[in-house]
Amino acid sequence: MAQAVEEWYKQMPIITRSYLTAAVVTTIGCSLEIISPYHLYLNPKLVVKQYQFWRLITNFLYFRKMDLDFMFHMFFLARYCKLLEENSFRGRTADFFYMLLFGASVLTGIVLVGGMIPYLSASFAKIIFLSNSLTFMMVYVWSKQNPFIHMSFLGLFTFTAAYLPWVSTFGILCPCWC
Repeated sequence: MAQAVEEWYKQMPIITRSYLTAAVVTTIGCSLEIISPYHLYLNPKLVVKQYQFWRLITNFLYFRKMDLDFMFHMFFLARYCKLLEENSFRGRTADFFYMLLFGASVLTGIVLVGGMIPYLSASFAKIIFLSNSLTFMMVYVWSKQNPFIHMSFLGLFTFTAAYLPWVSTFGILCPCWC
């Protein structure tokens, strides 16, 4: 069993393996109180005024507590990030890295700009970790690259991959489906 997990891990592409490892280590570190989430969250004031630039990266690594939601996100990360890197970006690791960097930059920009708009700032101020959003971005990109693949949600109904972001969002938000 351990050999199978080790082989599965070693066969993962480098960017997927690195991101998955960093996310799991960060989340476990916070669960064991080795790392404080207060040192990881996205806080624009601390980034600009106190030069805590690591917050621009670490907010993508922490998935809050280790529960069923964390397992779903790790599954999405391992599966769809791997499929993107192996298929759509085969032999173009740097392009895949830049896609993730671009997505992370856009997500960060949306939160930072949204935090400055008067009536929206209260909503955007609550978004301090963007790890779930980056995972869903990868699911979205994969589903748009493979829109005609047939999929099943918990064996209850089938749909095409183009609708995967909608189905997975509903599955995560509605605990009665889990």
